[in-house]
Amino acid sequence: MASLVVAASPALAEDADTIAGTIVVTASRSGDPVALSQLGASVSVIDADTMAQRQTRFVSDILRDVPGIAVNRGIGGLTQLRLRGAEGNHVLVLIDGIEVSDPYQGEFDFGSLIADDAARIEVLRGQQSSLYGSDAIGGVIHYITASGAETPGVQLRAEGGSFGSYAGRARIAGVSGDLDYALSSSWVHTDGTPTARGGNRDIGLDNVGATAKLAWSPGETFRLSAVGRYNLTDADSNNSELDTGSPLFGYLVDSPGVTFRNEAYYALLRGELSLLDGRWTTALSGQIADTTRKGFNADGLDFGNKGRRLKGSLESTIRFGSGSVRHRVTGALDIEREEYRTLTASPSPFVFDGERHSDNLGIVGQYDLTVDDALAIGASVRRDENNRFADTTTWRAQGSYRFETGTRLHAAYGTGVKNPGYFDLYGYSDGRYIGNPGLKPERSKGWEAGVEQGWGDLATIGVTWFDNQLTDEVFITYPAPDYTATPSNRDNRSKQHGIEVALSARPIPQLRIDAAYTWLHARENGAVEQRRPTHSGSLNVTGFSRDERFSATFTARYNGRQVDAAYTDPSYVPVLVSLQEYVLINLSAEYRITPAVSLFGRVENLLDEEYEEVFSSATPGRGAFGGVSVRF
Repeated sequence: MASLVVAASPALAEDADTIAGTIVVTASRSGDPVALSQLGASVSVIDADTMAQRQTRFVSDILRDVPGIAVNRGIGGLTQLRLRGAEGNHVLVLIDGIEVSDPYQGEFDFGSLIADDAARIEVLRGQQSSLYGSDAIGGVIHYITASGAETPGVQLRAEGGSFGSYAGRARIAGVSGDLDYALSSSWVHTDGTPTARGGNRDIGLDNVGATAKLAWSPGETFRLSAVGRYNLTDADSNNSELDTGSPLFGYLVDSPGVTFRNEAYYALLRGELSLLDGRWTTALSGQIADTTRKGFNADGLDFGNKGRRLKGSLESTIRFGSGSVRHRVTGALDIEREEYRTLTASPSPFVFDGERHSDNLGIVGQYDLTVDDALAIGASVRRDENNRFADTTTWRAQGSYRFETGTRLHAAYGTGVKNPGYFDLYGYSDGRYIGNPGLKPERSKGWEAGVEQGWGDLATIGVTWFDNQLTDEVFITYPAPDYTATPSNRDNRSKQHGIEVALSARPIPQLRIDAAYTWLHARENGAVEQRRPTHSGSLNVTGFSRDERFSATFTARYNGRQVDAAYTDPSYVPVLVSLQEYVLINLSAEYRITPAVSLFGRVENLLDEEYEEVFSSATPGRGAFGGVSVRF
């Protein structure tokens, strides 16, 4: 498998033959592995070797190397990810098949996801609501941990470094009879650095994650699998200055005693039955996501919220045809309930602190045709019936054709929907924000087309053009006379289009080069959209010794100029400000003393770049880290 492969812009693949053999599971509700060369959609796959070479500790960092992705890391706050100019809550995030977005907030905080040494990431870009329903307007990101059969044994890692940072990880996995098991746990601690401009309060954090992944296969026709996951983030935070008489009004300032605690539990149970020699499979699954977020000040609880998602799915697939022509038909049924409530420090007549919920029934149909492993055509349609919003139908069609010369053409068109979240509908912040229960779902449509070309083992390059339109976009208004922020649906369309370019080369066995570039034109009601750079890109160069015991990686990540909202006006109406472009350079190296023991080290932000990804939120300077890993 290629270390990083992009189907529609096949950057970072090692060669055309490797692309053809790389598979993904997120692009189909059948659960079948699908070759990237048979997808019209844009898909990127990041495997464990790539994350290890770049010494990734948080998944959000390596996602910066994927075309079309913009990351805004809010240290001491929310880390958001945007796909092709869509909003952060337009990206559906799965971990081992579990929907993990916060039901209350409506999106996933990538600052809480520690990278596993044995995992892979699939990034499926473009409208995917026809497969997954609401939240998948921009695409799907699926983080998949390895099974015991894929990565058996014991793995231990310990490291320390700048800013009072240290981290540890342990994993034990394998196969015992009919049982496949993988148990892992990770911990990251840092004393942190100041996040307020000119401030001196270090913003530290502790992040703990644990996963259990089990699969029982008593025979060839039945498999029962289960996943349990826990995550806890305890971190310091700074607030914005609220004194309208202060020259720092609206800026982040040192806020002693301000912290937050986010806790999440996830679980999934899935049974799969295979009949007719594997031509007919049926799977039944149930999952839960339970999240609690609490913010504290010096006096105790300041704010909080709780969300829970319960979901059951039935998926059935029939496969027929033989030889050069193969068909696959899939039907799926999703039943989902989301529950949410606000946690308050004391009763308030302005805040609804009871529980609300929404129910959704989704019915999916999907068809795929493959001819000679060269032509692949697919289509999917979904009907969603919701107790709170209007029922909706979304669909998607795609195609791909690969020539014997290694050239591949691909295209896709799809529609998407995003239901407003609880905070949009019922959220409240005294004097600053009030929700709008009359909001309508956001809707999207878009297309993409591209070409990729491989030259044997030497290089692969891909270029993709995409074009999206969003209607009924939820945006914030500030009506007079109080100018209290409240969400509303926009009458005009928001438009995003751009180009994704990606390159992978292996000119000699000891050298690997991966590069990606994105040009994005994103406009909301004619204005530049916030936190979306027009230009972004990355370059990763890895060198290996002849015996491959030593490796070193140079990483450069460029983020172009972008705009953000600054609430520096006492009316709380935001002012758009420009955030400067920046380049982050990292160096990492690893030496295998023995096949079981390795020493590693890295330098992050080598040039000590001063930059902001969120208005007035300072970021860490140069840092050095090192440690040891053991595998047996």
